[in-house]
Amino acid sequence: MSDAKFNKLLDYETLKQQFGDDEDKAQISSATSALVFNPEERLFDHSTQETKKPGLTGSRLRSYAFAVLTRKEYSKAELIEKLALYADNRDEVLKLVDELSKENYQSDQRVAEIMLSSQKRKGKGPNQIKMKLKNKKIDASLIADELKETDWIQQAYELKVKKYGIEVSKDPKIKAKQIRFLMYRGFEMDAIIKAINRKPNDFE
Repeated sequence: MSDAKFNKLLDYETLKQQFGDDEDKAQISSATSALVFNPEERLFDHSTQETKKPGLTGSRLRSYAFAVLTRKEYSKAELIEKLALYADNRDEVLKLVDELSKENYQSDQRVAEIMLSSQKRKGKGPNQIKMKLKNKKIDASLIADELKETDWIQQAYELKVKKYGIEVSKDPKIKAKQIRFLMYRGFEMDAIIKAINRKPNDFE
């Protein structure tokens, strides 16, 4: 395959337009929604209409941290930034989050495992999963064993069959389209080639 054709396969924006799913679109809306009033802020008194930090410290900051963690799992980096928005002192936030991590109230390991399971169900490959972990500042090595034990060829094959059927196409254009689709989903080329060439009787 020529360099020009290969570069076309790796054109992320083109792939995103072709194969982007609701989750990708949601990432944009979630970034916007982060600026919208958060119901959690009702826990605290806002005496003015100006947007400013409540200046939480001590037990109030700790209580807010527990309230946040009961709603969902946060990575350590995410939790620090979340609390820092309302805390009076960032150093106190760093110390508190370290304590919560040691006490296992917060766990990057749990977040990584939950994400791996969730992304696999959504048909995402290892490269997508690693990228999402990186965005949350979570070390992918936390789930290195799980990533290695996953049959990514099977995962890619099931996704290919779901979208394109069981037929193994001989048309280069169709194969190229399948490759682009699976690359966008985060699968590695070796698994992709084996998946699109796999026949049903290969399982027998």
